[in-house]
Amino acid sequence: MAAMAVLLPTWWWAYVHLTDFADAVVVLAGLTRQTALGEALHFFCYDTPKVLLLLTGVVFVMGVVQTFFAPERTRALLAGHRAGIGNVLAALLGIVTPFCSCSAVPLFIGILSAGVPLGVTFSFLISAPMVNEVALVMLLGLFGWKVAALYLGLGLAVAIVAGVVIGRLGMEHHLEDWVQAVAQGAGAADSASESLSWPQRLQAGAVHVKEIVGKVWPYVIAGIAAGAGIHGYVPEDFMASIMGRSAWWSVPVAVMLGVPMYTNAAGIIPIVQALLGKGAALGTVLAFMMSVIALSAPEMIILRKVLKPPLIATFAAVVATGILLVGYVFNLVL
Repeated sequence: MAAMAVLLPTWWWAYVHLTDFADAVVVLAGLTRQTALGEALHFFCYDTPKVLLLLTGVVFVMGVVQTFFAPERTRALLAGHRAGIGNVLAALLGIVTPFCSCSAVPLFIGILSAGVPLGVTFSFLISAPMVNEVALVMLLGLFGWKVAALYLGLGLAVAIVAGVVIGRLGMEHHLEDWVQAVAQGAGAADSASESLSWPQRLQAGAVHVKEIVGKVWPYVIAGIAAGAGIHGYVPEDFMASIMGRSAWWSVPVAVMLGVPMYTNAAGIIPIVQALLGKGAALGTVLAFMMSVIALSAPEMIILRKVLKPPLIATFAAVVATGILLVGYVFNLVL
């Protein structure tokens, strides 16, 4: 309890000073954010501690929560009595969590380790970065309510349907062995947990952090380093020339261009606006935007520690198909 009294304020102080830390590192390196290298360094120094802090905090809280609630109850709530209800709830939860794809992974891991069905957790993982209030407000201000509403509806549809499809495929055996072990350990909890004292519950949360964060953190750093390297070098002119074409292949090409890149919804909106200003088609640009924030390469690197390659490939294929449909629908309707 005494340790928590010190660690919690420290965690919060570190989290609210991430921008100051990143700014200081850039200055110490003799760079500015107006240069590609300076922007990449700032991105790395901001996102790496942010994701690690979120990962530690979320996994700790999930570990404590598991001591109060039997995982079967959580699983039943999100799985729903009817097929797909859990996916809808998870997708709606994603809207109110303004995370980029890498920041959403910690909560994805925490929910998954609590024994929640795989397809339901994927609905959250897709919805959280793709459809959030930041993107909606910015789209509303730039393009009007029709575009924002259509984006919201189609984004939720992608998250829900993709989660249902992945759940129906029964690919739980493609989770990494340590994740399956953590989930099975959560499933073994029973009503005896209700008699635990608070120090015991906090200790359980700390053990949860050691088991999960201890395995994932190298992948977090590698993933964000890859994203930071690309972040400062976005070839807007080249991409606009591709996305401005009316050919059917412009949408899939835009999606393929978006996957290697990494930023959050707020960061990609100005790029979207610039591309549209250069004549790119709205549906094609939005497909690019959705691939950047829902299928980023850094996210895949981090997920590799949690998921085996067949499950990652299935996740990417299902989500990419949904994004392609969104792009084509926007180009047809608007």
